Amino acid sequence: MEAVIGVVTVSDRASKGEYEDISGKAIIDYLKEVIKTPFQVEYRVIPDEREIIETTLIELADDFKCSLILTTGGTGPAPRDVTPEATEAVCQKMLPGFGELMRQVSLQQVPTAILSRQTAGIRGSCLIVNLPGKPQSIRLCLNAVFPAIPYCIDLIGGAFIDTYEDKIKAFRPSR
Repeated sequence: MEAVIGVVTVSDRASKGEYEDISGKAIIDYLKEVIKTPFQVEYRVIPDEREIIETTLIELADDFKCSLILTTGGTGPAPRDVTPEATEAVCQKMLPGFGELMRQVSLQQVPTAILSRQTAGIRGSCLIVNLPGKPQSIRLCLNAVFPAIPYCIDLIGGAFIDTYEDKIKAFRPSR
């Protein structure tokens, strides 16, 4: 079964076409660089509206059968930053370790990383991970958490994802 991966950019301005979405494209480029197994991407650019975020996550997880959804944007403290709340609302289980690790590696680069509210959770057989909005920060965070993502997806019954080991070594316990 080929993996389907959702990439969702949450941005009022990008969704209106006021500027190009470089963050979502940075995620897609990263995935193409590190994933060895065949996969397809379901890509969305949506506004910072909690109901739209929730509906999009549900559609990608339930209807498109995504094994992984990576979001970018909407994780800060501003009033319109509601991606973590939308993610939590649609997930059965939360995985706070993802956000903890992403903040930890980001704090080594910039003190304002403490303001980030990135998180992750599980909806059915889909892992949803909220990433920051800047391409450089996206790469930093994905490099930190991606080694655990394929095994997490195995555990929840999603599609098998393997990586190019010279880029990112996916951790799977020996049996």
